Amino acid sequence: MRQFGESQGFNTHDVFALMTAFLLLLASPVQADMAVVPEGEFMMGCSVNDPDCEKDEGPQGGIVVSVPEFKIDKNEVTVAEYAECLEAGKCTRPKDFARNKYCNFGNSERNNYPANCVDWSEAVAYCQWRGKRLPNEAEWEKAARAGSSSRYPWGQDVSCANAILDDGKTRASAGDEPDGCGEDRSWPVGSRAENALGLHDMHGNVGEWTSAWYAPNAVTEIYPAGALSGPAAGKRRVVRGGSWDENKLNLRSSFRNVKVPVSGKSVYGSIGFRCARD
Repeated sequence: MRQFGESQGFNTHDVFALMTAFLLLLASPVQADMAVVPEGEFMMGCSVNDPDCEKDEGPQGGIVVSVPEFKIDKNEVTVAEYAECLEAGKCTRPKDFARNKYCNFGNSERNNYPANCVDWSEAVAYCQWRGKRLPNEAEWEKAARAGSSSRYPWGQDVSCANAILDDGKTRASAGDEPDGCGEDRSWPVGSRAENALGLHDMHGNVGEWTSAWYAPNAVTEIYPAGALSGPAAGKRRVVRGGSWDENKLNLRSSFRNVKVPVSGKSVYGSIGFRCARD
């Protein structure tokens, strides 16, 4: 009988080395900082009993979309993490705090805040450096819903107890400004409870770039047909999740925001990102 690895020329040392490498991989930060979203179908688009859906969110109750298993970051990419990519020469410096007070990069007190004010290509470059990618739109929504069918994963309404947003009433250090739950800025990542998949800030704090070009019929026609990468070209990219300076309706799990991928003279202080991988 052939012994294990005999035809490949393995010896005991080789087997031990492979086992050690495998155990290290399981314990690596890449694994620990990501959640697994199992393969399967979910109802994408307009939630059950949601009267506020826009036409591009599809019919109330959603449409069946099948998504393969993937992994996604538990938190939005932070300023400190993005700085590592910059130091490695693989990322470009985003618009920073010196440019605009809402940009977190360059403020030493915000290393654990989301890396915002980033163009789409800057988010792509960071994820590629980590051996990852941006999530597609269907992946993002499935992860955000975390098994829920309501407008938000915790129910039909949202408040500053659930997410960082402009709820229209919460006041704090910013005085009469309810943006950012009264702080008029984003917050450190993980400032609110995780969802059922262990993900923080899928709703609020900063909106998140996806890989997708925007198409009005993506939820109703493109994704249900299995084309999860979406249209091959477009003018605007899809941003999901809502942000610290947006109202309740923009934080709904099905809401589809859009931005041109290059900010130009604008400042994307409400946009950040997280990465995914197959």
